Amino acid sequence: MLDNKVAVVTGSTRGIGEEVALTFAKNGANVVINYRSDSSKLKADNIVEQIEALGQKAIAIKANIADFNESKVLIDNTIAHFGKIDILVNNAGITRDTLLLRMTEEDFDQVIEVNLKGAFNCIKHAARPMLKSGGSIINMTSVVGISGNTGQVNYAASKAGLIGMTKTLAREFAKKNIRVNAIAPGFIESDMTSALSEQVVSQAIGNIPMNRLGSVKDVANVALFLASDLSTYVTGEVIRVDGGMAM
Repeated sequence: MLDNKVAVVTGSTRGIGEEVALTFAKNGANVVINYRSDSSKLKADNIVEQIEALGQKAIAIKANIADFNESKVLIDNTIAHFGKIDILVNNAGITRDTLLLRMTEEDFDQVIEVNLKGAFNCIKHAARPMLKSGGSIINMTSVVGISGNTGQVNYAASKAGLIGMTKTLAREFAKKNIRVNAIAPGFIESDMTSALSEQVVSQAIGNIPMNRLGSVKDVANVALFLASDLSTYVTGEVIRVDGGMAM
């Protein structure tokens, strides 16, 4: 489905990002693995090896996407290595959860800088190269960007901002053959959820009509659809992957 495509997946050393990168590679894409700190280099190199074992090409690039210049390095190195970029998945994100009255300015700023401005940075640098042959931009938002969530005013604001960014850029790039869509995961089984108590997980499942947590594969499959030619007439969409939680 993605033969000869080049994909950049930010924050791709774990969770949803890792699964998206591997799913893309299994479907023929060459992939750029992005990581932020030296502590993640070993994991990034391991994912590169997994992709190469699938018969695809991959490189790992260290870049803090919250930094405008480092984001440029990420995209420039991708072009230098592969000659183009067809798919950009803005997946990198952080949380600093707490109630507003306890939240510091730094808690708010850091989440906005990574989750929202980081996506802007990467799109800003990737858009021009994409103009040559078109492409697909996928922003990883969240159901809390739609419904809000107690204790996540910074995270919810960043994810709601991504939805506005997605719809605006979809309009700007529609005639340029660049599609821009968003995925809004719900409660996805991951390292984060495994650290929660059984009571918290049980309460969350009680709010999900499908009565189960989602998997990173559920999200990656939607990303594959949006990255592929199966969705050539889809842009400006926000697709929830939440088992019906935010209906």
